[in-house]
Amino acid sequence: MTGVDVRPGSIVVGVDGSTSSTRAVAWAAEQAALERRPLTLLHTIGAAATTWAGEPGVDRGAVLDALVTDGHALLATARAAVLDHAPGVDVHECLVLGDPRGALLEASSDAALLVVGSRGRGPLASLLLGSVGVALTRHPACPVVVVRPGNPGLERHGVLVGIDGTQHSAGTLEFAYRQASTRGLPLTVMHCPAVDLAAAAATDVERDARLHEARRLLARTVKDMADKFPDVPVHTELCRGRPDECLVREGSRMHLVVIGAHHGGAVSGVLFGTITAAVVEHASSPVAVVPAPV
Repeated sequence: MTGVDVRPGSIVVGVDGSTSSTRAVAWAAEQAALERRPLTLLHTIGAAATTWAGEPGVDRGAVLDALVTDGHALLATARAAVLDHAPGVDVHECLVLGDPRGALLEASSDAALLVVGSRGRGPLASLLLGSVGVALTRHPACPVVVVRPGNPGLERHGVLVGIDGTQHSAGTLEFAYRQASTRGLPLTVMHCPAVDLAAAAATDVERDARLHEARRLLARTVKDMADKFPDVPVHTELCRGRPDECLVREGSRMHLVVIGAHHGGAVSGVLFGTITAAVVEHASSPVAVVPAPV
């Protein structure tokens, strides 16, 4: 059993043996192969899993040994799946006794990308997207991808990124461009202001002026990034309505939805942080949450 030992710049994926975890491992393996990065399989044995080991008559050491053995077996199965899917990936295993949230957050400080499933296993099935998932998407040290179940029969059309027009969106936008370039996919850039520009306008003239300025901002933002990624076909959209609903709806036909995680107490950051949580909870496609500069 080890501490959180992650090779800097690697992709880290949470492993718990659930169907959701299996999807996350497959997604992470493909990503590691595309980016030519090492992949770390991380399994945690949390306090909740060992609480009953302290009951009278229970051999706590034997219980922990069994949990560790089961954890290594889960990691071995995940490793085999990765190497079957992407034989050239450099795979590492990490088994940690401790809080899943803390272990994954600690891993994110050295990782290039953290990948998790949207639901866990057994009686803790909602834990990952509950306390653990919320913490990861609110305070990540690196981008976090939550692999949602998706709609298997639906044709996919690339990467969708939501931006709010502030400087916080720069890293989110670049991450989305890089994902589209790496995967050879088109990119849709959706401008999602904290308020509905049309609904907030007092008059038709004011509404048209705000929409015109939003289009100019969106065009300028995309132009600045297009020179860096000339291979990425780009389509732009203005969000009409609630940003989370727009992103979830448009994201249902995408390979990946990218959105930012805001730090700090500014109103736009708080609102967009709420939007981020809603998208992670309700999207059907994988969602990447990119931390904003502190």
